[in-house]
Amino acid sequence: MAGMLRQAILIMSIGLSLLVLTGCGDDRPEQIQHYQKLTDNRLATLAQELRNGQLRNAELLKQYSAILAKQKPQYTALLQQLAKDATDQGPIFKGLTRRLSESKDSANFIDLDAQLAEIENLYQAAAPSLYNDMLSDPVNVIADMSGGTLARVNSISRQADLMANNASDFGAGSQLVGNPSYGQWQTGSNGISFWEWYGMYALFSNLASPVRYDSWSRHRGYSYYGDVGRYRYTSPKQMKKQQSVYQKTQSKFKRQGKSFTSPYAKTRTGSTSLSRASQVSASTKSSSSKFRSNYSKSSNFRNSSSRTSRGISRGK
Repeated sequence: MAGMLRQAILIMSIGLSLLVLTGCGDDRPEQIQHYQKLTDNRLATLAQELRNGQLRNAELLKQYSAILAKQKPQYTALLQQLAKDATDQGPIFKGLTRRLSESKDSANFIDLDAQLAEIENLYQAAAPSLYNDMLSDPVNVIADMSGGTLARVNSISRQADLMANNASDFGAGSQLVGNPSYGQWQTGSNGISFWEWYGMYALFSNLASPVRYDSWSRHRGYSYYGDVGRYRYTSPKQMKKQQSVYQKTQSKFKRQGKSFTSPYAKTRTGSTSLSRASQVSASTKSSSSKFRSNYSKSSNFRNSSSRTSRGISRGK
């Protein structure tokens, strides 16, 4: 009888232990898988909306490219390359697809928090409303190349931008400088870093002087990527590279007895008519590698789209 009682107590103890372990279990792997599936579905939806012409800025990007190519045929190849961002073949969309694939390998992250933060960021970046806002940068690049005959979107005018931010005019393509979808910072033997465009975007080099990291950091203008979307549209590896360039430049200035701050330490003025999702994103961004969004399940990131509702407006 006593043996049976001890056995019953042992079984109850094991059951209680299992219950406690279950209650204290780590649900992060489950959350990661959940968000990976959601992001996969959201990217598929985004690709379909791009093909169906449901994102306003994507449609403007295609239209602006075609209009300026007729006015300035010497830029046709560059404009066609920029127009790819209006499809699922552009560097922004492909970047999200690549990051989703990388997010499935835990070896790419220092811990589960970092892996979860990345997949949550991806889920948000694939939201049509955020993606539509992100496309304002290439749209505005073409608008500036037109000399003001094509209007900027989601942004104040070029002249107002330069004045409001005490910014320097870095020439055509300046909104894309610093964005790893289009180029990267290279550091020469003299310790000076400069912007190097990828592939066909290198044609921007013919339209402007080389952009140095130190001067750009102090006098850059507004861009959606730099001031709102960087934490959603930059992979952990790309963020690490950006931090490395900043630290090297900061050390160089320190040796000269000078101070140097990050190009992203101060948010530039210039955004207009951004979606609610972007406004929330801008107000909650964090530089922590383990940042976990506190609004990842918010209705602001539903599969809403920004459909084309207006024609092309013109003017400076």
